[in-house]
Amino acid sequence: MIKCVVPVSGGKDSQACLKLASQLFKPSEVFGLFCDTQFEHPETYKHIEKMRKLYGIQILTITAGSVDEKVRKYGRFPGGGARHCTDELKITPSKKWYKQLAELQESGFVVFYGMRSEESAERAKRYSMKMGDEEYLPHEVLAKYPQYLGKMGVRFRLPIIDWTNKQVFDFLDGEHNPLYDAGFDRVGCFPCLAGGDAWKEKAFAHDKFGIEQRIRVKVLEDEIGKSVFTSKGAMQRNDENQQDLFSSSPGCRICEI
Repeated sequence: MIKCVVPVSGGKDSQACLKLASQLFKPSEVFGLFCDTQFEHPETYKHIEKMRKLYGIQILTITAGSVDEKVRKYGRFPGGGARHCTDELKITPSKKWYKQLAELQESGFVVFYGMRSEESAERAKRYSMKMGDEEYLPHEVLAKYPQYLGKMGVRFRLPIIDWTNKQVFDFLDGEHNPLYDAGFDRVGCFPCLAGGDAWKEKAFAHDKFGIEQRIRVKVLEDEIGKSVFTSKGAMQRNDENQQDLFSSSPGCRICEI
């Protein structure tokens, strides 16, 4: 019987939750859930596989579509309070899966959710009254989770809510996603299209995959008539570099995406 589910992204915080769960439960009692947005870096997919072996825990990969599909559907890139990528590719499929698991085993379970107050002022405010060793109804942690999950016995715990970045990295003891060592402070979609322009530019210039992602996003920009960048400076820099990007890459490579 599954007693603990850990949604994992390939990032350090969810990995810390998975490692904690592996120490508190038997491997057969823990289940990892990876919602694949089909927009992650190859290193992240490799890291998900590494965690399966590292902790001896089954991690199920599910997908509810791709980032590209959602951008086309809404005619805009995610950003600000409109993060359709998170809502439809992460939260919606996970809450459906939690419901199915609770029905299947006719009992609830605890979800280890890797939120930390230090990540942002908004999260510090939202979770100011939450404790890492307490269990909460899902909708008490995030309003987008339905109340019926609580009635089915599903509970959420925020085991690293008060941890610092250093504590997380120390706990993982060098077993984190290598993208952090490359200077990326968040790991998930590569890049996060709702993130800052500086991080998008860094990701697009990072490696061959980053260049391919820029080409992929440029196709989306042309289709919806909007730039992925939000600042005038980033728009100008990337307009100026656009021809060089396509001419320096080995063919348009769009057919490989």
